[in-house]
Amino acid sequence: MDGVTDQSAPGCIAVSGATGFVGRALAARLLATSHGVVALTRQPANLPGAEVYPLGDLERADGLEDALHGVDSVVHLAARAHVLKEAPGADVGTLYRAANVDATCRLARAAVACGVRRFVFVSSIKVLGERTPQAPFTAASPVNPADAYAQSKWEAEQALQQVAAETGLEVIVVRPPLVYGPGVGANFQRLMALVRRGLPLPLGAIRNQRSMVALDNLVDLLLRCLKVPTVINEPVLVSDGYDLSTPALVRLIAAAMGRPARLLPVPETALRLAGRLTGRSAEIDRLCSSLRVDTRRTRELLEWCAPLSVEEGVRRAVADYMKMDAGTDR
Repeated sequence: MDGVTDQSAPGCIAVSGATGFVGRALAARLLATSHGVVALTRQPANLPGAEVYPLGDLERADGLEDALHGVDSVVHLAARAHVLKEAPGADVGTLYRAANVDATCRLARAAVACGVRRFVFVSSIKVLGERTPQAPFTAASPVNPADAYAQSKWEAEQALQQVAAETGLEVIVVRPPLVYGPGVGANFQRLMALVRRGLPLPLGAIRNQRSMVALDNLVDLLLRCLKVPTVINEPVLVSDGYDLSTPALVRLIAAAMGRPARLLPVPETALRLAGRLTGRSAEIDRLCSSLRVDTRRTRELLEWCAPLSVEEGVRRAVADYMKMDAGTDR
């Protein structure tokens, strides 16, 4: 698509998952740029400037059409990423399908009924697989979901395309890799904690390459998806545009903390053996394997480039972590 120019800015934007890691940042950015924000949340929440609709689980929510009345576009972030402990013995695929497929369809159908123009769905790069041993992923890569979460995201993408074909709803699918930034949790937060404690890390011999996307870069890309004048009829891949090895990431985190990076050159085979013996093979695999994303097509189609460098993205994540960690012992 050549010669893309912005249309007039969209008006009121509904954000599902507006209290989440990405949702809060997106809602804040939208409000700062004078957009109206309808926040679709599970529970009552304090989001100054936004109109909050605590709807519970979207797959069963009442009042969707009331919430979406007058909305121009929807950014759908709400999803189940993990099986919660309060659901022992439940079928994993069913849980993911309800939260990530059924809920997405209900929200999209309600959006159509309310005259919503565009629906931006944040999926996952995991739809394409867990690793790229050779060429990076592109929008044309074959799907290869490796777990129930990724499978549910792929099914949701397919369901949305069906809704779009039937109704004319403008659907844009975004597939991000690991998102990091202020407020990040999970493995990225644990890695920051290990670096802060000055513990020697047995990661010095890893020679992988992984794509990530800074929170601010993802938010900027989502805003671009709302403004681009025509629909992008293929998945949109996003990253910072610079791949890092695990040791390089540790060094960036350490530099942002003003601490030395303590890296021991333990062979990868030894790490993977330790992972099997401790039941942490999946975590070790993420640390050792490569997952690269080619975003050239995204830059061409949307005339977009990541505004934040990976160094600045890591610095912001670390600064927030250090501020929150002050006075605590993690």
